[in-house]
Amino acid sequence: MQVVFFIFLFIVGACFGSFLCCEARRLHFKETQKSHKSLGRRSVCLNCKTKLKWYDNLPIVSWLMLKGKCRKCGKKIGTTEILSEIGMALAFLALGVTIDITIATPLEWSIFIMTLMLTLSLGFLAIYDGAYGELPSFCLTISIICAIIILLLKEWTLLLIGPFSPENILAPTLSVLILGGLYLVLYLISKGKWVGNGDWLLGTAIGLALMSPWLALITLFLSNFLACITMLPQKKGKRNRKIHFGPFMVAAFILTVSFADFLISML
Repeated sequence: MQVVFFIFLFIVGACFGSFLCCEARRLHFKETQKSHKSLGRRSVCLNCKTKLKWYDNLPIVSWLMLKGKCRKCGKKIGTTEILSEIGMALAFLALGVTIDITIATPLEWSIFIMTLMLTLSLGFLAIYDGAYGELPSFCLTISIICAIIILLLKEWTLLLIGPFSPENILAPTLSVLILGGLYLVLYLISKGKWVGNGDWLLGTAIGLALMSPWLALITLFLSNFLACITMLPQKKGKRNRKIHFGPFMVAAFILTVSFADFLISML
């Protein structure tokens, strides 16, 4: 049963990855006042404007079958689509290990579903930031709201286990300060040169959802580690190119949440 659940999550994640990538492109075309009318609600080839058939719009499968090219004009589709689809599919699959569907309580299901919703919001931010170097404010707001709901659900779980403790407030506060607070300080000191204005809000959302200073530190380490690995293969002439940090923070969050127990045990 759990295996079927994993397969279901992988497929759903891939579908959402495709959807979020399309919506990110539509939003960018709209905000830059480009000819976004050609990007209707149906997916089209950005080169020849041909509306894609349903069988050319299957997440992951269609891209691989077409070898990343448009069926009609033969132009390359790009890698953003396939990376978004695979990324969200793996994110949903990884989060699936955090719940045992055979014994999960309604409260555990609520936390899991809200975590998936937060992941969708963060996924959109990662795609948009990676492609266009911006973090849309409306999606940052949605992420923070989802994170607050997750925080409240987790606090409720703790209260069901034992009495209220100052740790219930201290832990999430430190978590937010480590991620959101650090990036806010870096933003203010560098006047936006080191990190963007939205990075500290993204860090705040992630810190609220993690509600643990140790997990926040792990996420901070992983995000910087992933960013450094990505920068290493760059050619010397491109090393001054700005790296958008949002995708790495989101990827680190998914890894931390999915393997929290293992990561904590290594400390």
